[in-house]
Amino acid sequence: MTTLDWIIIGAYFCLIAGIVWRSSLKQKTTADYFLAGRHIGWFVVGCSLFASNIGSEHIVGLAGSGASNGMAQAHWELHAWIMILFAWVFVPFYYRAGVFTMPEFLERRFNTKTRWVLSVVSLIAYVFTKVAVTVYAGALVFQTLLPDTFGSPENAFWVGAFVTVVLTGIYTVLGGLRAVVYTEVAQTFVLLLGSFIISWIGLRALGGWGELVNTIRPHADTFALWRPNTDPNFPWLGVMIASPVIGIWYWCTDQYIVQRALAAKSLRDARRGAIWGGFLKLWPVFIFLIPGMIGYALHQKGMIHIPLKPGGSGELLGDAVFATMVQSLLPVGIRGLVVAGLLSALMSSLASLFNSCATLFTVDIYNKLFPGADETRQVRVGRFATVVVVICGIIWIPIMKKISEGNTGLYDYLQNVQSFLAPPITAVFLLGLFFRRINAHGAFGGLVVGFVLGMIKLTLQTLAKSGVLGDSGALFAIGNYNGYYFSGLLFLFSIAFVIVVSLLSPPPSAGQIAGLTYGSRTPEQIAENRASWNYVDVCASLGVLAIVLGVYVYFTCWLS
Repeated sequence: MTTLDWIIIGAYFCLIAGIVWRSSLKQKTTADYFLAGRHIGWFVVGCSLFASNIGSEHIVGLAGSGASNGMAQAHWELHAWIMILFAWVFVPFYYRAGVFTMPEFLERRFNTKTRWVLSVVSLIAYVFTKVAVTVYAGALVFQTLLPDTFGSPENAFWVGAFVTVVLTGIYTVLGGLRAVVYTEVAQTFVLLLGSFIISWIGLRALGGWGELVNTIRPHADTFALWRPNTDPNFPWLGVMIASPVIGIWYWCTDQYIVQRALAAKSLRDARRGAIWGGFLKLWPVFIFLIPGMIGYALHQKGMIHIPLKPGGSGELLGDAVFATMVQSLLPVGIRGLVVAGLLSALMSSLASLFNSCATLFTVDIYNKLFPGADETRQVRVGRFATVVVVICGIIWIPIMKKISEGNTGLYDYLQNVQSFLAPPITAVFLLGLFFRRINAHGAFGGLVVGFVLGMIKLTLQTLAKSGVLGDSGALFAIGNYNGYYFSGLLFLFSIAFVIVVSLLSPPPSAGQIAGLTYGSRTPEQIAENRASWNYVDVCASLGVLAIVLGVYVYFTCWLS
């Protein structure tokens, strides 16, 4: 890193500081702090959805997956079609309900107990997956790019972890969601530009697209989009079952994402923001996953040197590939811009997580325990909750370090854990919207039983991979069973369980579900929804779906 690089990074942080300062002047109510006053336009909503999703775990972890597994993880990055589903199917209900959180919506549809379950599960999941993974990925960038600046690579790792998480925590605490979404507009374009530059320079250094294909074609089984069902890690049927379940949970029901649409100034802006976010979501395959494959090809040709995993296995430490490319390929000045993009990803993702955690804790837990708290106190509690989440995420970093250096990369770890959390939540939300007969007993039972089964599988899988369960027996078989197939089975079980329990208990009253399911909408609600879209929204949605289909067709054939 040269003086010019640091000047560019410093200028970027000055821009962020200015946005945060302006945002901090407007934090007077809970709607201001948690939902940016419900006054966000569609363009900002879409940028915020994209930037929240694309954290450093994407740049670091997805590029690492590209270097290790090729296109196997692309299915999760082609979820732009699910964002279109979110825009047309879910947004109208959420926005019309006027809620702050997804657990609050479940309380409206079912009861308080379902709200509690989703709140607690979401907070646990955020700390042990998204917060820890994002912080670790950012620290790894510091370790790779600045190994000697702080005395040693290990020191650089920990300094990076603490500095970035503390700075992001400060601006989230001060500025609330308004600071988060407006900084994410700037971060979106820095992120796209920086990632495009590394892709272009890396591909040019390699010798072009044809040279990339020729280099990895001998390893087509490892880098293909579709794997046989005998593949232990990415069987195509398991992936096609699990990825939509995870995608619907993440894009359509997760507070971390949905909160951006809830902050829109109108239903039209919420829907168009989701469609615009769907278009932006088309890019990660090209600017994160493919650069990982470019890095692998450059390493094979001896043009860069990616570190190896500890233990003498000879395998590449895939999660270090993006930072290695930045360090090895980029000229002065451009390196600073790309590092600013990496920091943008880290900060935008972390800031979104911190604000969502604060919202969940304050609105769904604190306000239930201490009803009647004034708005100033609620904002103060939300800020305190942010600090606690920051501390918990830092405590979990050493575990993430072991995971990344072992057999599981960051991105694979994240998708695996989410595949065990998502099925019961996806089942309850889908059934709740489309099946009027589903009641609170079924929803509560489905969430609790599904979460317990998912955590049992995660525990057994961790023990099986660590060798604690040996290499045989029932527990080993369960732990060693493919996680993506298990996700599909858990989803089907959750659906069946929710339906059976609901049918065995009294149905919800007409008043309880009024306006909260497709079968209970009033004529006024239907008319309001119809007035919120026109041919522009339809054409944009069809365009996103067409691009997704085209990408699938191309990469199905590209190594053949």
